[in-house]
Amino acid sequence: MPRNSTLPASNSTRGTDLGIGLGLRVPHYSHILKERPAVDFFEIISENFMVPGGRPRYHLGRVLESYRVVQHGVSLNIGGPEALDVDYLRRLRALTRETRTPWVSDHFCWCGAGGAHLHDLLPLPYTRQAISRVVERARQVQDFLELPFALENTSSYLTYRGSTLSEWEFVAEIAERAQIGILFDVNNVYVSAYNHGFDPVAFVKQIPHERILQIHLASHTNFGKYIIDTHRGHVTEPVWALYRLTIEHAGSVPTLIEWDDEIPPFEVLHAEGERARSERQRALEARARGATSVDETAIREALAEARRVSCTERPGWQQGGPREILTAETPLASE
Repeated sequence: MPRNSTLPASNSTRGTDLGIGLGLRVPHYSHILKERPAVDFFEIISENFMVPGGRPRYHLGRVLESYRVVQHGVSLNIGGPEALDVDYLRRLRALTRETRTPWVSDHFCWCGAGGAHLHDLLPLPYTRQAISRVVERARQVQDFLELPFALENTSSYLTYRGSTLSEWEFVAEIAERAQIGILFDVNNVYVSAYNHGFDPVAFVKQIPHERILQIHLASHTNFGKYIIDTHRGHVTEPVWALYRLTIEHAGSVPTLIEWDDEIPPFEVLHAEGERARSERQRALEARARGATSVDETAIREALAEARRVSCTERPGWQQGGPREILTAETPLASE
Protein backbone atom coordinates (compact mmCIF):
# COMPACT_ATOMS: atom_id res chain seq x y z
CA MET A 1 0.00 0.00 0.00
CA PRO A 2 1.13 3.62 -0.48
CA ARG A 3 3.06 5.11 2.42
CA ASN A 4 1.40 7.70 4.64
CA SER A 5 4.18 10.09 5.56
CA THR A 6 3.63 11.92 8.85
CA LEU A 7 7.15 13.15 9.58
CA PRO A 8 7.16 16.57 11.29
CA ALA A 9 8.25 19.60 9.32
CA SER A 10 11.60 21.13 10.27
CA ASN A 11 10.11 24.64 10.41
CA SER A 12 6.67 25.90 11.43
CA THR A 13 6.28 27.80 8.14
CA ARG A 14 6.61 24.59 6.15
CA GLY A 15 3.86 22.07 5.52
CA THR A 16 3.85 18.38 6.38
CA ASP A 17 6.83 16.44 5.08
CA LEU A 18 5.25 14.22 2.43
CA GLY A 19 8.41 12.13 2.00
CA ILE A 20 9.74 11.07 -1.40
CA GLY A 21 7.61 11.48 -4.52
CA LEU A 22 7.69 10.67 -8.20
CA GLY A 23 6.48 12.55 -11.26
CA LEU A 24 3.22 11.03 -12.54
CA ARG A 25 3.83 10.17 -16.20
CA VAL A 26 1.65 8.54 -18.86
CA PRO A 27 3.83 5.44 -19.51
CA HIS A 28 3.44 4.41 -15.87
CA TYR A 29 -0.34 4.72 -15.50
CA SER A 30 -1.10 1.05 -16.06
CA HIS A 31 1.53 -0.15 -13.59
CA ILE A 32 0.47 2.33 -10.91
CA LEU A 33 -3.25 1.56 -11.18
CA LYS A 34 -2.73 -2.19 -11.31
CA GLU A 35 0.08 -2.68 -8.78
CA ARG A 36 -0.51 0.27 -6.42
CA PRO A 37 3.23 0.58 -5.61
CA ALA A 38 4.40 2.18 -2.36
CA VAL A 39 4.94 5.84 -3.22
CA ASP A 40 4.62 8.71 -0.74
CA PHE A 41 3.15 11.13 -3.29
CA PHE A 42 2.95 11.91 -6.99
CA GLU A 43 3.47 15.27 -8.63
CA ILE A 44 1.46 16.27 -11.68
CA ILE A 45 2.01 18.98 -14.28
CA SER A 46 -1.12 21.03 -13.65
CA GLU A 47 -1.67 22.05 -17.26
CA ASN A 48 -1.98 18.41 -18.37
CA PHE A 49 -5.16 18.12 -16.30
CA MET A 50 -6.76 21.55 -16.64
CA VAL A 51 -9.39 20.15 -18.98
CA PRO A 52 -13.09 19.46 -18.30
CA GLY A 53 -12.87 15.69 -18.60
CA GLY A 54 -11.51 12.89 -20.75
CA ARG A 55 -8.72 10.42 -20.15
CA PRO A 56 -6.35 12.77 -18.28
CA ARG A 57 -8.97 13.51 -15.62
CA TYR A 58 -10.08 9.87 -15.50
CA HIS A 59 -6.57 8.66 -14.74
CA LEU A 60 -5.97 11.47 -12.26
CA GLY A 61 -9.13 10.49 -10.42
CA ARG A 62 -7.99 6.88 -10.18
CA VAL A 63 -4.61 7.96 -8.81
CA LEU A 64 -6.24 10.26 -6.26
CA GLU A 65 -8.12 7.29 -4.81
CA SER A 66 -4.84 5.93 -3.41
CA TYR A 67 -2.20 8.65 -3.42
CA ARG A 68 -1.42 12.19 -2.35
CA VAL A 69 -0.94 14.46 -5.37
CA VAL A 70 0.98 17.74 -5.57
CA GLN A 71 0.52 20.24 -8.41
CA HIS A 72 3.37 21.84 -10.33
CA GLY A 73 2.82 24.29 -13.18
CA VAL A 74 4.75 25.44 -16.25
CA SER A 75 2.57 28.18 -17.79
CA LEU A 76 1.87 30.84 -15.15
CA ASN A 77 4.23 33.33 -16.85
CA ILE A 78 4.72 35.19 -13.59
CA GLY A 79 7.51 37.37 -15.00
CA GLY A 80 5.91 38.09 -18.37
CA PRO A 81 5.00 41.57 -19.61
CA GLU A 82 1.24 41.04 -19.54
CA ALA A 83 -1.06 40.77 -16.53
CA LEU A 84 -1.71 37.36 -15.02
CA ASP A 85 -4.27 35.26 -16.91
CA VAL A 86 -7.31 35.18 -14.62
CA ASP A 87 -9.02 32.43 -16.61
CA TYR A 88 -5.91 30.27 -16.21
CA LEU A 89 -5.90 30.94 -12.46
CA ARG A 90 -9.59 30.02 -12.17
CA ARG A 91 -9.00 26.70 -13.91
CA LEU A 92 -5.90 26.09 -11.79
CA ARG A 93 -7.85 26.78 -8.60
CA ALA A 94 -10.65 24.45 -9.69
CA LEU A 95 -8.11 21.65 -10.15
CA THR A 96 -6.63 22.26 -6.69
CA ARG A 97 -10.07 21.68 -5.17
CA GLU A 98 -10.14 18.27 -6.83
CA THR A 99 -6.58 17.19 -6.05
CA ARG A 100 -6.45 18.71 -2.55
CA THR A 101 -2.83 19.58 -3.24
CA PRO A 102 -1.08 20.98 -0.14
CA TRP A 103 0.58 23.70 -2.24
CA VAL A 104 0.96 24.87 -5.84
CA SER A 105 4.20 25.72 -7.59
CA ASP A 106 5.48 27.22 -10.83
CA HIS A 107 8.77 28.84 -11.93
CA PHE A 108 10.81 32.02 -11.63
CA CYS A 109 10.51 32.71 -15.35
CA TRP A 110 8.59 34.23 -18.22
CA CYS A 111 7.17 32.08 -20.99
CA GLY A 112 5.13 34.30 -23.27
CA ALA A 113 4.44 37.78 -24.63
CA GLY A 114 2.08 39.43 -27.07
CA GLY A 115 -0.43 36.62 -26.74
CA ALA A 116 2.12 33.98 -27.76
CA HIS A 117 3.09 31.14 -25.46
CA LEU A 118 6.69 30.10 -26.11
CA HIS A 119 6.56 26.71 -24.36
CA ASP A 120 9.78 27.36 -22.51
CA LEU A 121 10.84 28.57 -19.07
CA LEU A 122 12.85 31.67 -19.93
CA PRO A 123 15.06 33.34 -17.32
CA LEU A 124 14.34 36.70 -15.76
CA PRO A 125 16.81 39.56 -15.34
CA TYR A 126 17.99 39.68 -11.75
CA THR A 127 17.00 43.29 -11.06
CA ARG A 128 15.01 45.22 -8.46
CA GLN A 129 12.38 46.01 -11.07
CA ALA A 130 11.86 42.31 -11.83
CA ILE A 131 11.73 41.54 -8.11
CA SER A 132 8.93 44.06 -7.57
CA ARG A 133 6.93 42.64 -10.48
CA VAL A 134 7.24 39.02 -9.33
CA VAL A 135 6.61 39.84 -5.65
CA GLU A 136 3.33 41.60 -6.47
CA ARG A 137 2.15 38.78 -8.72
CA ALA A 138 3.23 35.99 -6.38
CA ARG A 139 1.14 37.55 -3.62
CA GLN A 140 -1.82 37.77 -6.00
CA VAL A 141 -1.49 34.12 -6.98
CA GLN A 142 -1.21 32.89 -3.40
CA ASP A 143 -4.23 34.96 -2.32
CA PHE A 144 -6.30 33.84 -5.32
CA LEU A 145 -5.53 30.13 -4.91
CA GLU A 146 -5.92 30.24 -1.12
CA LEU A 147 -3.02 27.80 -0.87
CA PRO A 148 0.71 28.06 -0.15
CA PHE A 149 2.48 29.03 -3.35
CA ALA A 150 6.09 28.32 -4.34
CA LEU A 151 8.34 29.26 -7.24
CA GLU A 152 11.12 27.09 -8.63
CA ASN A 153 14.61 28.21 -9.61
CA THR A 154 14.98 27.40 -13.31
CA SER A 155 17.91 26.12 -15.32
CA SER A 156 19.18 28.84 -17.65
CA TYR A 157 21.30 29.16 -20.75
CA LEU A 158 21.71 32.94 -21.01
CA THR A 159 22.18 35.88 -18.68
CA TYR A 160 21.26 39.57 -18.93
CA ARG A 161 23.80 42.37 -18.96
CA GLY A 162 21.37 44.41 -16.88
CA SER A 163 21.27 41.94 -13.96
CA THR A 164 22.54 43.46 -10.73
CA LEU A 165 22.02 40.53 -8.33
CA SER A 166 23.02 36.91 -8.08
CA GLU A 167 20.30 34.37 -8.74
CA TRP A 168 20.16 33.30 -5.09
CA GLU A 169 19.79 36.92 -3.95
CA PHE A 170 16.96 37.36 -6.46
CA VAL A 171 15.17 34.18 -5.35
CA ALA A 172 15.62 34.91 -1.66
CA GLU A 173 14.33 38.47 -1.78
CA ILE A 174 11.20 37.50 -3.71
CA ALA A 175 10.41 34.62 -1.36
CA GLU A 176 10.84 36.79 1.72
CA ARG A 177 8.98 39.85 0.46
CA ALA A 178 6.11 37.89 -1.08
CA GLN A 179 5.96 35.45 1.84
CA ILE A 180 5.95 32.46 -0.51
CA GLY A 181 7.82 29.19 -0.65
CA ILE A 182 10.70 28.00 -2.80
CA LEU A 183 10.59 24.85 -4.86
CA PHE A 184 14.32 24.20 -4.85
CA ASP A 185 15.55 22.31 -7.92
CA VAL A 186 19.02 21.03 -7.06
CA ASN A 187 19.78 19.84 -10.58
CA ASN A 188 18.93 23.29 -11.93
CA VAL A 189 21.47 24.79 -9.55
CA TYR A 190 24.13 22.47 -10.97
CA VAL A 191 23.09 23.10 -14.60
CA SER A 192 23.13 26.89 -14.24
CA ALA A 193 26.39 26.80 -12.27
CA TYR A 194 28.01 24.90 -15.13
CA ASN A 195 26.58 27.19 -17.80
CA HIS A 196 27.33 30.49 -16.05
CA GLY A 197 30.39 29.71 -13.94
CA PHE A 198 29.09 30.37 -10.43
CA ASP A 199 29.62 28.22 -7.33
CA PRO A 200 26.68 25.82 -6.74
CA VAL A 201 27.70 25.32 -3.12
CA ALA A 202 27.30 29.05 -2.49
CA PHE A 203 23.82 28.95 -4.06
CA VAL A 204 22.72 26.12 -1.76
CA LYS A 205 24.07 27.87 1.32
CA GLN A 206 22.68 31.34 0.63
CA ILE A 207 18.99 30.73 -0.02
CA PRO A 208 16.50 30.97 2.90
CA HIS A 209 16.23 27.30 3.77
CA GLU A 210 13.11 27.72 5.89
CA ARG A 211 11.29 28.81 2.71
CA ILE A 212 11.92 25.53 0.85
CA LEU A 213 8.57 23.73 0.51
CA GLN A 214 9.76 21.01 -1.87
CA ILE A 215 12.88 19.81 -3.68
CA HIS A 216 13.24 18.56 -7.25
CA LEU A 217 15.92 16.11 -8.37
CA ALA A 218 16.62 15.19 -11.99
CA SER A 219 19.40 14.55 -14.44
CA HIS A 220 20.88 16.59 -17.28
CA THR A 221 22.77 16.09 -20.53
CA ASN A 222 26.25 17.45 -21.22
CA PHE A 223 26.66 19.11 -24.63
CA GLY A 224 30.20 20.31 -24.02
CA LYS A 225 29.91 24.10 -23.89
CA TYR A 226 26.69 23.84 -21.92
CA ILE A 227 24.49 21.29 -20.20
CA ILE A 228 20.72 21.10 -20.49
CA ASP A 229 18.18 20.09 -17.86
CA THR A 230 16.80 17.20 -19.93
CA HIS A 231 15.38 15.11 -17.04
CA ARG A 232 16.97 12.15 -18.81
CA GLY A 233 18.70 9.38 -16.87
CA HIS A 234 19.84 8.91 -13.29
CA VAL A 235 20.64 11.78 -10.95
CA THR A 236 24.40 12.42 -11.11
CA GLU A 237 26.70 12.07 -8.11
CA PRO A 238 27.49 15.82 -7.82
CA VAL A 239 23.76 16.55 -7.74
CA TRP A 240 23.25 13.93 -5.04
CA ALA A 241 25.97 15.66 -3.02
CA LEU A 242 24.30 19.07 -3.49
CA TYR A 243 21.01 17.48 -2.42
CA ARG A 244 22.54 16.20 0.81
CA LEU A 245 24.03 19.64 1.44
CA THR A 246 20.57 21.18 0.94
CA ILE A 247 18.96 18.74 3.40
CA GLU A 248 21.72 19.32 5.95
CA HIS A 249 20.78 23.01 5.91
CA ALA A 250 17.01 22.76 5.40
CA GLY A 251 16.03 19.59 7.24
CA SER A 252 13.24 17.23 6.16
CA VAL A 253 11.82 18.55 2.89
CA PRO A 254 9.51 16.65 0.49
CA THR A 255 11.61 15.53 -2.46
CA LEU A 256 10.56 14.58 -5.98
CA ILE A 257 12.30 12.67 -8.77
CA GLU A 258 11.67 14.05 -12.28
CA TRP A 259 12.33 11.80 -15.30
CA ASP A 260 10.74 13.13 -18.50
CA ASP A 261 12.88 11.92 -21.40
CA GLU A 262 13.63 8.29 -22.28
CA ILE A 263 11.32 7.38 -19.43
CA PRO A 264 12.33 4.02 -17.95
CA PRO A 265 10.16 1.22 -16.55
CA PHE A 266 8.45 2.21 -13.33
CA GLU A 267 10.73 -0.03 -11.28
CA VAL A 268 13.75 2.02 -12.36
CA LEU A 269 12.07 5.31 -11.44
CA HIS A 270 10.95 3.86 -8.12
CA ALA A 271 14.50 2.74 -7.34
CA GLU A 272 15.69 6.29 -7.99
CA GLY A 273 13.15 7.49 -5.47
CA GLU A 274 14.46 5.01 -2.92
CA ARG A 275 17.98 6.30 -3.58
CA ALA A 276 16.66 9.77 -2.73
CA ARG A 277 15.19 8.40 0.49
CA SER A 278 18.54 6.92 1.45
CA GLU A 279 20.49 10.09 0.57
CA ARG A 280 18.03 12.22 2.52
CA GLN A 281 18.31 10.01 5.59
CA ARG A 282 22.10 10.13 5.39
CA ALA A 283 21.97 13.93 5.32
CA LEU A 284 19.47 14.13 8.18
CA GLU A 285 21.67 11.91 10.33
CA ALA A 286 24.67 14.14 9.63
CA ARG A 287 22.55 17.21 10.45
CA ALA A 288 21.52 15.66 13.77
CA ARG A 289 25.19 15.11 14.66
CA GLY A 290 26.15 18.63 13.67
CA ALA A 291 28.35 17.11 10.97
CA THR A 292 28.33 16.93 7.17
CA SER A 293 28.22 14.14 4.62
CA VAL A 294 29.38 16.41 1.80
CA ASP A 295 32.82 17.13 0.37
CA GLU A 296 32.27 20.62 -1.05
CA THR A 297 35.63 20.60 -2.81
CA ALA A 298 34.66 17.38 -4.61
CA ILE A 299 31.51 19.05 -5.95
CA ARG A 300 33.50 21.94 -7.38
CA GLU A 301 36.08 19.58 -8.85
CA ALA A 302 33.37 17.45 -10.46
CA LEU A 303 31.87 20.57 -12.02
CA ALA A 304 35.26 21.58 -13.42
CA GLU A 305 35.79 18.07 -14.80
CA ALA A 306 32.34 18.08 -16.41
CA ARG A 307 33.29 21.20 -18.35
CA ARG A 308 36.03 19.19 -20.04
CA VAL A 309 33.54 16.62 -21.31
CA SER A 310 32.17 17.02 -24.82
CA CYS A 311 28.99 15.50 -26.18
CA THR A 312 27.34 15.53 -29.60
CA GLU A 313 23.80 14.65 -28.46
CA ARG A 314 21.01 16.96 -29.49
CA PRO A 315 18.51 18.24 -26.94
CA GLY A 316 14.93 17.14 -27.28
CA TRP A 317 12.55 16.68 -24.36
CA GLN A 318 9.20 17.78 -23.02
CA GLN A 319 8.46 19.00 -19.51
CA GLY A 320 6.29 16.39 -17.83
CA GLY A 321 7.04 13.67 -20.40
CA PRO A 322 4.67 12.54 -23.18
CA ARG A 323 1.04 13.66 -23.14
CA GLU A 324 -1.97 11.38 -23.37
CA ILE A 325 -3.34 11.00 -26.89
CA LEU A 326 -6.94 12.14 -26.76
CA THR A 327 -8.45 9.83 -29.37
CA ALA A 328 -11.23 7.33 -29.09
CA GLU A 329 -8.84 4.53 -29.99
CA THR A 330 -6.59 5.14 -26.96
CA PRO A 331 -7.45 2.62 -24.23
CA LEU A 332 -7.77 3.59 -20.61
CA ALA A 333 -5.06 2.30 -18.29
CA SER A 334 -6.10 -1.00 -16.75
CA GLU A 335 -6.30 -1.45 -13.00
